[in-house]
Amino acid sequence: MELSPAQQAVVLSLLDDPSPAVRRGLRDHLLNLGPPAVTFLRRLAAGTAPAVTRHARALLQELRLADPVGEFHTFIRSLHYELETGALLLARTVRPELDPGACCAQLDALARDCRQLMVEPSRAREKCRVLNRVLFHDHGFHGNTAHYADPDNSHLDQVLARRKGIPLSLSLLYLSVARRLGLELEPVGLPGHFMVGCYLDEEPFFIDPFEGGLFRSPAEVFLFLQQRQLAPSLADLTPSPVREVLCRSCRNLAHHYQAAGDQERAQMCAGFVAAFEATLESQYN
Repeated sequence: MELSPAQQAVVLSLLDDPSPAVRRGLRDHLLNLGPPAVTFLRRLAAGTAPAVTRHARALLQELRLADPVGEFHTFIRSLHYELETGALLLARTVRPELDPGACCAQLDALARDCRQLMVEPSRAREKCRVLNRVLFHDHGFHGNTAHYADPDNSHLDQVLARRKGIPLSLSLLYLSVARRLGLELEPVGLPGHFMVGCYLDEEPFFIDPFEGGLFRSPAEVFLFLQQRQLAPSLADLTPSPVREVLCRSCRNLAHHYQAAGDQERAQMCAGFVAAFEATLESQYN
C-alpha cells in the first residue's frame, strides 16, 4: 500500500516548511496515514536531493519518538495490514527508540546471504533448504525452549538481536526473508503452534522454524496435531490472514507479560487484541 500521488505531493510541499505548527500538523498527518507514509519518507530519505533527504530523515526520527502506541492503534484501524510493518510497529510500543530501518537492514543482509547460495532455476523446496541453512545453521536462529514465555521472544527486533524466538516470531522472520527473495510463502496459524506454508510446488509442504526449519507434509502436520491431542481439519492447513497473525502475536504478548508480572504491558497488548477484534467487527457491520 502506497500514498496516492496527491498525498505524496502534500507531504513534499510541506516537508521544508519552517513553521513549528505546520511541522506538528505534518507529523500528525503522517501518523494518521500510517505505514505507507513511513515507506514514502524512507524512499525520500534514500534519495539524492540533500535538502529532501535531510528533512525526510528528521521526520522519520520525530515519528519514531512520537506516540508508538497510538501509531499501532492507527495501523490496526487502517485495515492496510502488512506483516513485517505491523511486527515492527508492535515492537516499537515497547521500545520507542527502535529503528525499523536497522531491522530491515538485518533482514536484507540475511536475504543477501541466501541469494548467494541459490542457483536458478530452483524449486521452492530447494530455496527453502537454503533459507534453513542460512537462518538456522549459519546464523543460529533457534526456538527459545528454555525461556519460552519471555515476552522478547515475540518481538521481531529482539529475535534478530538474540537469534531466538517462539514459533510465530521465527515464522515471521522466515517469511520476511523469503519475501525479499521473491519467494511467496504464507503464515499458517495452527492450534497451539505456528508454521510457514509453501503452496508453490505441486504438493504443499510446511516449514517449522521453531524446529530448525523441519519440513512437514500435510499428513505429517495432521500427525503433529494429533500427537498434541488435537483434532486436525483441512482448515488448519490454509494460510492465516495477516490480521489474525498480528492479533495472535498481541494475544501471546498479553499472556506472557501477565505471567512476567508486567501488568501495564499486558493490558496494553490486550487492548491491541480488542482493537483488532473491534475493527474486524465494524468491517462486517
